[in-house]
Amino acid sequence: MRKLLLLSILGCMMSISSYGQQVSAKQGISFKALFMDYQSQNGGSIGAIKDYDYGYEIGYYRQLQDNLKLVVPFKIGSVTSHTNSEVNGRPVYKKVFGLDAQIQYQFLRDSSVVTPYIVAGLGGVTESEGEFNLQAPFGLGFQFKASDRAFINVQSEYRVSFSDDRNNLQHAIGFVYWFGPDTPKKEMPKEEEVMDSDLDGIADDVDLCPNAFGAPELNGCPDGDGDGVADYLDDCPTQAGLSSFKGCPDTDGDGLSDNNDECPNVYGTIENKGCPGGDRDNDGVLDADDKCPDLAGTSANDGCPEVAKVNDKDNDGVADNVDRCPNQAGSVALGGCPDNDGDGIANLDDRCPNDPGPQIYNGCPDTDGDGLDDSRDRCPRSAGPVSSNGCPEITVKDRETLDIAMRAVEFDTGRATIKGSSHSIMNQIADIMNRYPDYNLSINGHTDNTGKESANQRLSEKRAKACYDFLVKKGINPSRLSSQGFGESRPVADNNTLKGRSLNRRVEFNLLPR
Repeated sequence: MRKLLLLSILGCMMSISSYGQQVSAKQGISFKALFMDYQSQNGGSIGAIKDYDYGYEIGYYRQLQDNLKLVVPFKIGSVTSHTNSEVNGRPVYKKVFGLDAQIQYQFLRDSSVVTPYIVAGLGGVTESEGEFNLQAPFGLGFQFKASDRAFINVQSEYRVSFSDDRNNLQHAIGFVYWFGPDTPKKEMPKEEEVMDSDLDGIADDVDLCPNAFGAPELNGCPDGDGDGVADYLDDCPTQAGLSSFKGCPDTDGDGLSDNNDECPNVYGTIENKGCPGGDRDNDGVLDADDKCPDLAGTSANDGCPEVAKVNDKDNDGVADNVDRCPNQAGSVALGGCPDNDGDGIANLDDRCPNDPGPQIYNGCPDTDGDGLDDSRDRCPRSAGPVSSNGCPEITVKDRETLDIAMRAVEFDTGRATIKGSSHSIMNQIADIMNRYPDYNLSINGHTDNTGKESANQRLSEKRAKACYDFLVKKGINPSRLSSQGFGESRPVADNNTLKGRSLNRRVEFNLLPR
């Protein structure tokens, strides 16, 4: 029976130890002095410290998890008989041998100076006199850190025996020493390796504006008017506007930004530079109401000149004085004007005289069905919002790719040869061009001020042209591409610093509607 119980305990220990091997190889040993109290729990007094007996413990430790350990202590001691028998007036002692399997749970990590913990387990105890018994220890302890591997240990256990009169208390003091690999420590980056010149929380090597405080969503660049367009890309940096108009507003909503609109507060047409209507013949009658918009007339005669007699030069059955197109034969229903595309709108009023379209669009079709007719749609083959003149809006991801490319495209030093490591980002630009067939790409090369200005100008032009040639080889139509160099004339950072010169050496890629 004793052997069977000991084998059970050892089997439990081996199972837990096996689990520990899968988690961590850290293990240790302990040596402790024991104060064994078999008296107070069996009729004696707990305050009778003089009746405590002594023993020793050697233990095996294994780390299971950060706060969990397996402890296998072997105990040996000499205790008085629980019957308090005496021979010749002296108490009778007997040897006790114990082997436990305990689980120790720590409330703090080993790195703490003082770590409290609790233990619980199961053990077998045999005595030189008396029968074998099982005991279940429950205890509390503290470990004090002496070094990374060595700890002073103080522990008390209450041990419940499965046999009568064998409950006992055991107090221990000793030390634990750990073997095995140390936990690797993460190396903190050196302070000098992370530079943030403008203190905006974005490292200089990824900050597009490293010398100006900016927002993370704008890659570290400032946005003075808060319209979501970085100042260096904003044509109207002091006025909140739309990204489709490069940061400028469109007050009258006519599809032309205020900085390009000659009548910014009045809805007009793009053809008339944002102003309403026109008066080509300067007769005081707007073209929309002028039946003779190319001949000066009077308002009483609907903009046509008065004539002494009825003439019909084009022989279309409409007298010249009322013929809106006196030099072109047309139909009476259309005031004497022709209708080439047969859409019921006279060529004179038809913005797209050779392509049929509805009246609402002034005779122009809406090929891509985006609500903007082809005469005003800068991307008639690709649907897009009115705010971007009918062109599809470029996604945030694709804009980020173009911004990254400005820094990521690298060349051999002093040459216009694109490095092989930059081919990947150039391929991504080609993919973007294929996704936006109605957009053209402007490629602008820039340098720092190192060397001669004339040499820098030539180098910037050649590097922009190298990117142009790369995209042509990738199948992009040359008519959609343009390249130019600006040398050292447009710096974005201070050329007096190494970092600033690095930022000024760049190639910018700008998508523009056709």
